[in-house]
Amino acid sequence: MEQTAAAVKTKRLNLFELYLSLWVAICMVIGIAIGKVFPQATDLLRGLEFGEGSQINVAIAVLIWLMIYPMMLKVDFTSILNVRKKPQGLLVTLFVNWLVKPFSMALIGYLFFKHLFLPLIGEELANQYIAGVIILAAAPCTAMVFVWSYLTDGDPAYTLVQVSVNDLIMLVLFAPIVTLLVSGASSLTVPFIVLLYSVVIFIVIPLALGSLSRAIMIRWRGREWFDTRFVSFPPSFVSFVVAFDSLWQSLDVFVP
Repeated sequence: MEQTAAAVKTKRLNLFELYLSLWVAICMVIGIAIGKVFPQATDLLRGLEFGEGSQINVAIAVLIWLMIYPMMLKVDFTSILNVRKKPQGLLVTLFVNWLVKPFSMALIGYLFFKHLFLPLIGEELANQYIAGVIILAAAPCTAMVFVWSYLTDGDPAYTLVQVSVNDLIMLVLFAPIVTLLVSGASSLTVPFIVLLYSVVIFIVIPLALGSLSRAIMIRWRGREWFDTRFVSFPPSFVSFVVAFDSLWQSLDVFVP
């Protein structure tokens, strides 16, 4: 019994990981403050787009790339074949992500913004908020899933399979689900070019870069060096926090 207890090593979070929620809250406050004190900075950020009509900010996209890249390095497509040994967790994840979350969020958003909060925000903002929650709900969390798994001492191999499968499904289902739900729940429409840009910039490009880097590094230095030295979580944490700061600079309009 003592040997078994000794073999189970208690996970210890470092200072940054332990207070991650605090850093995020601080960055939200800083971002809003910068947007209020220096509105020109917000205008500059909003003016940086990937192509005309993409509606994707370059600065935030780069930070998200840095956050997603470490996760994409861990995507091993051959690991998907092993999921048949214990498929229950994956099936639950797929069911919630693609059959429950988008549609339930569309319903909740419609009830709250079209009815409960409509007198407070007006028709135009209600439609925008509904579209926003649908887009968020239709995109399963990818990069930060590995971070949450790491923080909770989860199974990294199974997490990898779940994220890999969801990323592949997202390439096919994200655009049609968002188009269907946004058009049905509000008077807004999401241009297909915006969805196409989003999938290419946030999924295809980092996935291709991660897979290419993985193949090159493993061939060059070996699998052990790649797993223990090259792949690390800190870039995801730092980019996540800085991205929150930049994002909340662009949302200062909602703070009176």
